[in-house]
Amino acid sequence: MAQAPTDPSNVETTDPEESSPNMIVYRKIEDIITRMQDDKTGGVPIRTVKSFLSKIPSVVTGADIVQWLMKNLSIEDPGEAIHLGSLIAAQGYVFPISDHVLTLKDDGTFYRFQAPYFWPSNCWEPENTDYAIYLCKRTMQNKARLELADYEAENLARLQRAFARKWEFIFMQAEAQVKIDRKKDKTERKILDSQERAFWDVHRPVPGCVNTTEMDIRKCRRMKNPQKVKKSVYGVTEESQPQSPVHMPPQPVRKTTKEDFRKQITFLNMQIERHCLKMSKVAESLIAYTEQYVEYDPFITPAEPSNPWISDDAALWDIEMSSKEPSQQRVKRWGFSMDEVLKDPVGRDQFLRFLESEFSSENLRFWLAVQDLKKQPLQDVTTRVEEIWQEFLAPGAQSAINLDSHSYEKTSQNVKDPGRYTYEDAQEHIYKLMKSDSYARFLRSNAYQDLLLAKKKPENEQGRRTSLEKFTRSVGKSLASKRLTGLMQSS
Repeated sequence: MAQAPTDPSNVETTDPEESSPNMIVYRKIEDIITRMQDDKTGGVPIRTVKSFLSKIPSVVTGADIVQWLMKNLSIEDPGEAIHLGSLIAAQGYVFPISDHVLTLKDDGTFYRFQAPYFWPSNCWEPENTDYAIYLCKRTMQNKARLELADYEAENLARLQRAFARKWEFIFMQAEAQVKIDRKKDKTERKILDSQERAFWDVHRPVPGCVNTTEMDIRKCRRMKNPQKVKKSVYGVTEESQPQSPVHMPPQPVRKTTKEDFRKQITFLNMQIERHCLKMSKVAESLIAYTEQYVEYDPFITPAEPSNPWISDDAALWDIEMSSKEPSQQRVKRWGFSMDEVLKDPVGRDQFLRFLESEFSSENLRFWLAVQDLKKQPLQDVTTRVEEIWQEFLAPGAQSAINLDSHSYEKTSQNVKDPGRYTYEDAQEHIYKLMKSDSYARFLRSNAYQDLLLAKKKPENEQGRRTSLEKFTRSVGKSLASKRLTGLMQSS
């Protein structure tokens, strides 16, 4: 049996804007605000307060709002009710009448409800042109009541410079709105002025306050949908706003091809083949790293005599600089990784002495020269690149280093266009070479072990050789013996 075709006009469609996370939150807040203003269901009492020589219409107190939230939303903690009220105020649904900072206080501060026209659910994204019209209008109104704050005066001056060519149009718009406002009742005008001010406190907040509209999901969605346009608060036409987005025709949807599927399959295979670690292994590595460095963290393990960063007492640094040999704790850290040796000036010096005893100090000297190159002024880089090339890589160089063919060819090409990172590949190759070979032997050397196991002993009046002096002497003897052996073999 044939079915009747479905009429598209009868099919219910859901506006994607209504299903966005922000819109869901807005609707819930607006439901709370509507209940607050409903006198029949026990809303917050809205009243006109008499002050000296004037009246303050349509206001509620912060204490009344907090009590209503606790009573009607089953909130037991007043702090939670204040926090919820502050979140509602930050969106501009409720605002203080005498303060630009949108927060809720549990006291007698007067608040006013925002007009539905200015609610965030209307998807306001006001232009700077609208803000300029508003500030310009404020300067034409009662200055005693609507005087610009300091930050607003600065914004007005900046906007006046930015819109210098169209400022006459902005001024005319503000002047026309002032004439319309003057025809309204004084009480109504006072309420509307405060609601408009609160709207701009949301979209152009006081410096230091969080802009709740800055990182908005709706804006991200509009970037993907250029057919959405910004709404003007004051009805300024699009022709007068050169900064409005350009409407682009909708792009036709391209059909998925076999090549697209191949690319997707290749991408997924690469993701499957990625090296992954179990969470337990990652946790074990993190725990091991933390336990290894816990005694070097001055916030966990107090430093002796005191932590200079906390006590402002530089005694610890003075001791380290004046002592003839590094502390055992400092030497122990060299064994964690080669980076710890290279970061420590004393460790770097001892590692260099060890490499000199093995006739391979050129590797570390090259690595240090490249590190220094990265810090050179730009005008000295070319000269320094040439000096490093002649010393370590040129044919017949005095301190030639051993590079693989690939790194050497790439470095040779980089030298033709010198820069701070010309020797990056060569430096990485030398670093790996030292880490896998020289560094391991350095940790096993007698000189390092002597420094590591050295114990503090009282020195007599004549003094004793420190472990550092022993290390230097042992390296010197080893170097002399190797040179002597080389001379005997050559003769």
